[in-house]
Amino acid sequence: MEFKYGIEQLTVDKVIEIATGKCKGVLVEEAIKKVNDCRKKVEVMAQSDKAIYGVNTGFGPLCDTQISPEETSKLQENLLLSHAVGVGNPIDRSLSKIMMICKVQALCQGFSGIRLAVVERILLFIENDWLPVVPEQGSVGASGDLAPLSHLFLPLLGEGEFWVEDKIVPAKEVLENNNLTPITFQAKEVLALINGTQFILAHAIAGLKKMDYLLDLADLAGAMSLEGFQGSVAPFKEELHAIRPFKGNLEVAKRMRMLLEGSENLASHEDCERVQDPYSMRCMPQVHGASRNAFYHLKELAEIEMNSVTDNPIVLSETVAISGGNFHGQPLAMALDYASIAASELGNISDRRCYLLLEGKYGLPRLLTQKGGLNSGFMIPQYATAALTTENKSLCFPASADSIPTSLGQEDHVSMGSISGRKFNQILENIDKILAIELMYAAQALDFRRPKKSSTIIEKNHQLIRSKVAKLEDDRLLKDDINTLVTLVRNQAFFVKKIEA
Repeated sequence: MEFKYGIEQLTVDKVIEIATGKCKGVLVEEAIKKVNDCRKKVEVMAQSDKAIYGVNTGFGPLCDTQISPEETSKLQENLLLSHAVGVGNPIDRSLSKIMMICKVQALCQGFSGIRLAVVERILLFIENDWLPVVPEQGSVGASGDLAPLSHLFLPLLGEGEFWVEDKIVPAKEVLENNNLTPITFQAKEVLALINGTQFILAHAIAGLKKMDYLLDLADLAGAMSLEGFQGSVAPFKEELHAIRPFKGNLEVAKRMRMLLEGSENLASHEDCERVQDPYSMRCMPQVHGASRNAFYHLKELAEIEMNSVTDNPIVLSETVAISGGNFHGQPLAMALDYASIAASELGNISDRRCYLLLEGKYGLPRLLTQKGGLNSGFMIPQYATAALTTENKSLCFPASADSIPTSLGQEDHVSMGSISGRKFNQILENIDKILAIELMYAAQALDFRRPKKSSTIIEKNHQLIRSKVAKLEDDRLLKDDINTLVTLVRNQAFFVKKIEA
């Protein structure tokens, strides 16, 4: 299977397929022509006496300083070296690959003025899994992700480092071992490479892929907890949600009906004295659904961004290169902050359901143990969910609400979207752990409801949990159990059965 850069439209799933080797990204004649035609326009501009930003001038506050054609290559090299000032730990290798995939798609639109040889070298890196080492900190999200993109493309110059399998190797060494010479950059090329939002975008794509599964898993965990709690299925009726038809709410309500279909636990108390369940049980369509709505919003914007041109200036003709602001990360930054709140809420409500299962109500023993006193049972894992939930809340401060001027005031409003993207993924990592603990609690609660059977899909997931983690009879080290379930979550091993609203 092949994807045609610059011709076809990227999606979140398609980027992941290319990044994981399930699909190969290729250059076809139409895209090659667009790249070459735009490059010819830049070459004409480079010979002009007129100052054209990024082609024959300095950058940022030095945009009024014109550079001679003889100094062009050195100017580009200096730009890349001087902007590679990222700090902190390296980002995950998969993010570096996603960044390169998205950058190639942008360059192949035919508005960036880069040479075909540079694009082909980036594709070589992607295809051979030579993944540049990129520090996680240092971008303010406008003029794009300057520092991380500079690190991403240092290896084109023979500088910087690659991940090769699990080792960090000097880029120069990798190029020499493969008989490759460093690129000698020409007019505008480095600016086309390091202006853009691909660092922010890569974090959005990775987070969206993860959140897509966690949204479904949150529904499953909630349904298992509801069964263990012997709650009511009435709040998920179709006619209730038809009169408040938010897309996410409708989908969650439908999923809850599917997940709970045929449950003996829920049927067993239809005539009991309970009037209604607590909000964390009966309001899952409204809360999980609101998180889904935020997910859909971010996905829509990310898929627009991954098929857009986000460098600067944008080359329109041999005489027109518009110095605009397509590199500004605000469109994604704000949506990432919104999605962070949405992801955090999945953990917030999950923690509440954990607490309800510990209270000892409706036939469940306190702390989900029949030997309380001598045993603490499941008392303490809820401390962890509470801590993780509060940590997530603290990560929800919107980075996009802040701006600190840079570049001597030339870049006087920046998005801070790189921080938004990093926080989004940190929150999702914590949701893995919270949902793993809820699943552990829910499985224990269901054990106390035997011999009543759950729905088919919940029984299947209960069996998966019990194949890895035994029912808690007496206190034991729970750390290993939690880690085992977190691994199952991260490997997307649970059966969540995706459906459409």
